[in-house]
Amino acid sequence: MTETNPETGTVPRSGTTTLWRPTGPEELALVEASGWTAWPPRLPEQPIFYPVLNEDYAVRIARDWNVPASGAGYVTRFEVDAGFLERYPVRRAGGETILELWVPAEELTEFNRHIVGRIEVVREFHAPA
Repeated sequence: MTETNPETGTVPRSGTTTLWRPTGPEELALVEASGWTAWPPRLPEQPIFYPVLNEDYAVRIARDWNVPASGAGYVTRFEVDAGFLERYPVRRAGGETILELWVPAEELTEFNRHIVGRIEVVREFHAPA
């Protein structure tokens, strides 16, 4: 029997870890342009790529930060080779469930090569009309 990961609340696929990424419409358009298989390079003011370890935290960022900043926020979910992720320690960025991985911008191309399957949008939020 496969058990739910207590940190992420998910049942992982064999050999992968489920990650979430809150994003705005511009970044999401670049992910779509990749065929839903890769995250775009970081901008100069973005030294790290930070996927998060639970959906609730991603929802809070997408809804409370991305919507006011750009009119829409999206929560994406994707799988990454678990062995590859061992190089990135889990970082607590606040409360007990505020967990992130910090991937240096210069390692994002390699990170993308370890995504298993496609990046999918699982939630979206929009500013009131």
